[in-house]
Amino acid sequence: MALADDAKTDVDAILDSIVVPKPTAEPIVVAPAPEEKDMDIAPSDTSDTELPSPLKTEVEFGYQSHTGNSDSRSLNARLNGEYTAGRHRTSGEWKYYNLYKDGEEDKRQSTYTAQSDYKLSPKTYLYGSFKGVDSRYSAYFKDYTVSSGLGYQFSNTEEFVLEVEVGPGFRYQEPNLDEIDDDDIIFPEIVEEAIFRGNVNTSWQVLKNLQLKADVTLVSGHSNLKFDTELEAINDITDNIALKIAHSRQYHDKVPEGLDKEDSVLSINLLFQF
Repeated sequence: MALADDAKTDVDAILDSIVVPKPTAEPIVVAPAPEEKDMDIAPSDTSDTELPSPLKTEVEFGYQSHTGNSDSRSLNARLNGEYTAGRHRTSGEWKYYNLYKDGEEDKRQSTYTAQSDYKLSPKTYLYGSFKGVDSRYSAYFKDYTVSSGLGYQFSNTEEFVLEVEVGPGFRYQEPNLDEIDDDDIIFPEIVEEAIFRGNVNTSWQVLKNLQLKADVTLVSGHSNLKFDTELEAINDITDNIALKIAHSRQYHDKVPEGLDKEDSVLSINLLFQF
């Protein structure tokens, strides 16, 4: 019995000397639920795990000069900024176009827009927008529009984006009384009215370095209707520099006699993206 007790004591001592390491707890990573990711207003990209910068800025510049039988030069510039975080998206843009023909200014226009969006559901969002146009040689010297309504994202991926917006708003238009020739018939009244605004915005990443964009806006009120179209093709040269070909068209269904109902501009610019 003494021998058995000694053996038991030795076994207990050996067992007590064995130190079993405690298992280390691995951190638990909770992936965002699919519905939470769908609530982001920015385009989704499941193949990229790195979060993109919430702030994107673009600077655009183009210049053309013609001499000989015709003497003309044109300058166009654009600044754009967009901040996206979760459900919120805020953007602002300024465009400038100036054209001289035979030593005289023929066209000068500034366009500035601002918009803020808030995602309500995986497909719908609430928007508020402002657009102002100051044009020296068109039917309206000032054309300002504010609008608020609902937007719907039919597609919202890195490859293809399609958004549609509709909503009511208000428009202020001031006729161009000073800069058009004296023999032109001018609408003397200032327009202040409720309007309906519709917008379709789409972008398609055709290739890794080629993107196509289209933006169509309709503003309709009691006095007149305005239809704006912008088409763009962007070819990346480097990660931050691209060549951009753009065609913009503005249509008014009611203009003074002697003026065209539509103005269009075709431009080839360098685009710097940050």
